[in-house]
Amino acid sequence: MQENYHPIGIFDSGYGGLTILKSITEKLPQYDYIYLGDNARTPYGSRSFDVVYEYTRQAVMKLFSIGCQLVILACNTASAKALRTIQQNDLPLFDPTRRVLGVIRPSVEKVPSYTKTGHVGVLGTNGTVLSNSYPLEIAKISGDRIFVTQEACPMWVPLVENDETCNPAADYFVRQNIVNLFSHDPEIDTLILGCTHYPLLLSSILKFLPDDVKLIEQGPIVAESLAEYLARHPEMNENCSKKGTRRFLTTESVQNFEPRASMFLGRPLTAEKIQL
Repeated sequence: MQENYHPIGIFDSGYGGLTILKSITEKLPQYDYIYLGDNARTPYGSRSFDVVYEYTRQAVMKLFSIGCQLVILACNTASAKALRTIQQNDLPLFDPTRRVLGVIRPSVEKVPSYTKTGHVGVLGTNGTVLSNSYPLEIAKISGDRIFVTQEACPMWVPLVENDETCNPAADYFVRQNIVNLFSHDPEIDTLILGCTHYPLLLSSILKFLPDDVKLIEQGPIVAESLAEYLARHPEMNENCSKKGTRRFLTTESVQNFEPRASMFLGRPLTAEKIQL
């Protein structure tokens, strides 16, 4: 490990976290970043809380071993099922000066300023929806003043990862899920994209989303939240190295990872294979 190399770690079970990384690096290009995708064991959405926690903990510890002082769980399932346990149980024992942050809290903090009707929709994976993390986090901020309706979209991630976002099947499943969500609550005026894959389906989503509904996309929000966090915590900001480097790790073969990852990131990249 290079001396004074303390990148900001970005972890996801697969590829979607690259949309978060893209927004973060656009906002904060000066920092070193290292992305870790557990692509060999993806998807996490259908796995139990215990399995997601263990896999996520392994990834976080790997990033710590490389020099990360700060890790972002750029995965809604990992944020929903593992973040709190890692923060409360693992960090105090391993190193209380390090931090692990998620993507759910920054997203829900925007909700009160977005919604006028007090009715909010969440589109997510089965795992994220079943965890109820979004309704629980929104309730912490707004009590019972905001009504949350969730819709699981099990086909959306496979559509994205198989590069079928322009396929008629994408429109079919996106329309089906959006219509179903609004049939349960027509008063929804704010919609959270609760999965980091979903920005790649944005053109389809906008086709079927009512014009007056505001969309909460996680990438720009998480990037802004990270910038504010580093400004509030100068000691962490000092600990993060700033040489503008980017490094990509995957538990899958690099031959499989690199083409898909490039699609999510919007540019070519070179990756390294690791084991957790």
